Amino acid sequence: MPKIVIVYHSGYGHTKKVAEAVLTGVTDAGAEASLLTAADLDDAGWAELDAADGIIFGAPTYMGGPSADFKKFADASSKPWFAQSWKDKVAAGFTNSATMNGDKHSTIAYLMTLAMQHGMIWAGTGMMPSNTKAATRSDLNYIGGFSGLLTQSPADASPDEAPPPGDLETAKAFGARIAAVTARWTGK
Repeated sequence: MPKIVIVYHSGYGHTKKVAEAVLTGVTDAGAEASLLTAADLDDAGWAELDAADGIIFGAPTYMGGPSADFKKFADASSKPWFAQSWKDKVAAGFTNSATMNGDKHSTIAYLMTLAMQHGMIWAGTGMMPSNTKAATRSDLNYIGGFSGLLTQSPADASPDEAPPPGDLETAKAFGARIAAVTARWTGK
């Protein structure tokens, strides 16, 4: 069974809710998984990342990129980068913002670049978008992310209200996909 670590930052609780849904998808697919908050990473957390078969990065999109707390984590990952500790691990990423677009792709591109710098193997959503006239906000991949999971929470919505159920179901499907890709890549 592959071991996947989801490392994320959540400023208001919305991205945490997405991380928890991704975790559910990973574990429902039969992989071992854990959540780590990027802002509070200790030595045990860094060791857990080094021991993982796959790492899923998650950050809210603020002002066109990942949050400062996630960026601090990324900058601190220079030690595993130097040792190539994450090389050939599966990587994936997700982001949440208040608008449907909100420059989410800039955050996904940042997460992908971080993974590439570490020599990781990036996996996207593998999902078709819900892009027909009959599509509703409750459908899988309504926002249409391919490179990474995209979710949306209105600026005036609490984490109890958002992201909407369709985005959380998409997050679970994304988690299951990354578990399957990691199992295939590692042979576990």
